[in-house]
Amino acid sequence: MSMMKLAFLNFKNSFKNYLSLVISLAFTVLVLFNFQNLIDSEAFAVLGTRNKEYVEIIVQMVSVVLGCFMFFFIWYSTNVFLARRKKEIGVYVFMGLSNERIGKMYFIETTLIGVSALAFGLAFGALSAGLFQMILLAISDLAVEIRFRPGIRPIVFTAAVYGVIYMIFVVKGYGNIVRSSVLSMILATKQNESVRQNGAVLFLKATVGVGILCKGYSLALEESHATDVMVNALAAVGLVIGGVYLLFGGLIPLLAQSLAKKKTYLYQKQRILWVNSVIFRMKKNYRTYAMVSVLMLCSVTALATSVAMKDRYHMIIRFENTYTFQLLSSRDDLDGIAQKAIEEESEIVVSARIPMLGLDPSLVNAEEYFTKCAVLSFSHLKNLAKKTGMELEYEELKEDEVIRISHPILMSFITKRSDKSVDMGGKTYRQIDDMDTPYLGYLQESVNFYVVNDKEYQRLLPMGEENYIYNYRIGDPQSFAAARDRLDRMIEEIGEAGRTGRVAVDPKSNELDWIKVFYSICIFMFLVFIMAGGSIMFMKMYNDALEEKERYRILMRMGFDRQMLEKSIRAELGTFYGVTFVVMGISSFFSVGALGKMMHRDLTVVNAISVASVLGILAAWYLLSVWAYERNVGMEK
Repeated sequence: MSMMKLAFLNFKNSFKNYLSLVISLAFTVLVLFNFQNLIDSEAFAVLGTRNKEYVEIIVQMVSVVLGCFMFFFIWYSTNVFLARRKKEIGVYVFMGLSNERIGKMYFIETTLIGVSALAFGLAFGALSAGLFQMILLAISDLAVEIRFRPGIRPIVFTAAVYGVIYMIFVVKGYGNIVRSSVLSMILATKQNESVRQNGAVLFLKATVGVGILCKGYSLALEESHATDVMVNALAAVGLVIGGVYLLFGGLIPLLAQSLAKKKTYLYQKQRILWVNSVIFRMKKNYRTYAMVSVLMLCSVTALATSVAMKDRYHMIIRFENTYTFQLLSSRDDLDGIAQKAIEEESEIVVSARIPMLGLDPSLVNAEEYFTKCAVLSFSHLKNLAKKTGMELEYEELKEDEVIRISHPILMSFITKRSDKSVDMGGKTYRQIDDMDTPYLGYLQESVNFYVVNDKEYQRLLPMGEENYIYNYRIGDPQSFAAARDRLDRMIEEIGEAGRTGRVAVDPKSNELDWIKVFYSICIFMFLVFIMAGGSIMFMKMYNDALEEKERYRILMRMGFDRQMLEKSIRAELGTFYGVTFVVMGISSFFSVGALGKMMHRDLTVVNAISVASVLGILAAWYLLSVWAYERNVGMEK
């Protein structure tokens, strides 16, 4: 019988056992294909060139992340498959087959699995392409035409990326078999992923792991300046990942072994049936559980990012539409003229004027650098806030205090907003807050505004040039263009002597619609990460069950009650799912907390909802794992 035919028969007869592996790999293909098809579909062309470019950049960045995830997932999957097949492959040596021929058979069989996963992934990806776009656009609240027909380029691109990565590990597995000895292949399923460690080694790992994890958590929540923010962010990510790895490799096995030594604990509720198995599996599979915990942490962070992004988007839209028109002029008598011009087209619902002292940037030294700097008097700002219905919570500022007025942004790595020094006009002030209330509307995006008390404003007055900002919001957005043209004619009639400019914000502008696509994609990334984590856990439990089949067969022959064994299985699997979830839940408090600081929002409720969502999905994976485990150990009803 030829190697091709033998490999095909093995693949055909064992396809049910490979099904979880095929489905998991097909899922990665489906996701990457749908994101690539999103670019090729031209669905976002209606948003304009700028928005379309932003969306394509976001999708390509996500595709890179998915490519990295595909790399590690295929690496893990092929290693699992090789470990399962090595013992069976070792038997072929006694049948007279050389390692090279056995490796060739493995190569063909693994390639068939990969091709099957690719075919399923592309087929279901093509069928779900339209649905994927519909869901994404519905979440984004965008009305664009959807193309249901998948393109050729996404198919070729996805197949090429998947094929290259997959074949790298197939060839690696082939080389592993060729270099393996008969004994190592026969004993492969009994080999541990790590050498057995004594209590002292575990204690050292646990201590180091907890230490660097706490350091990572503290860096995540530390208020940062611009100079050290990237260092802190990268260090926090690396420390948390390393800490989680050492936690599963040291602290958790140490706790499990300590509990196993307590007979009062071990001999209650049939724990003797599964506690030692947990210890062995934790030692053997701790890398896998650490990886799953990190994936779940990524999923929670992605979902929290989506919710926070959506909130920030609506805040920015409200911010930019605070005023429809703003005039900046050296004249202090334009209010009546401007109002008359606008009211010929639309009713004015908000109107306010405020003096502004423009300073040369060389006179201002602050952490946030802007090419345009301006100073506002506290009493003038308080009067404007009263007229526009906004709040100004502070009382009169002290002579050495200053408040910065900025604009809301999607995300900032500079999380420190107070107790900062600002040098202005030869004097050092203490910044007591950084507010993004839209007192000055759209102008806050291009001008660095500082608020000082009235006495300091008068001191700085000779150092700069005082101008006036006129702010108006119209009641009829449909009259925007006509009112804008009226203002332009008014400014033209004033001439250069008035030195007047205007800012107009179209209420129907869609320049920020790319943000809606971004927070929609974050929801899909949440699903990708949680499905990936669940798939890995399921595959690990599925394979562990095959190794435990003989043990449970012996236990049933010894007369152990089926219900008792089922409880044991649920407790054992629940321990693995529970530990990974708890580690993720604790870590998410800090990761989402850091995200909240960067977005200047309390995300505690968002974190709780995200963690609860992960718990619900993990519960489904847990039930599926219990069913598959019982079936594989021969306990199906």
